[in-house]
Amino acid sequence: MTSDCIFIRGLELPVRIGVPEAERTEWQVLTADITLTPRLGFDNMVDDLDCTVDYEEIARIVKKLAADRPRKLLEVLANEIVTYLLAHFALAAVDLELRKRILPGVDHVAVRMRRVQA
Repeated sequence: MTSDCIFIRGLELPVRIGVPEAERTEWQVLTADITLTPRLGFDNMVDDLDCTVDYEEIARIVKKLAADRPRKLLEVLANEIVTYLLAHFALAAVDLELRKRILPGVDHVAVRMRRVQA
């Protein structure tokens, strides 16, 4: 697997998420950092978008997935995002961190996961 990566940092995701039902009725904004490891290393690419992954499309899809339906857990949303990206894009691995500002006196809570294409 290559170590060449594409980074999407600070992607804002409008979501309805939280354990109490009342929390899921209101929209909030999560922040995502995504590291994409393409199957093809950068040294093997020609100057053509078809050789890599379209990070604009990935950002759009991740926003759509996040807004699609309410969820209770960040962990579930993170797994859905990573699973989708690995299944639909030419990626060797995906690293994802989702941050939520919810607790008073705490900058954020976060979940992080890494999955490698089998």
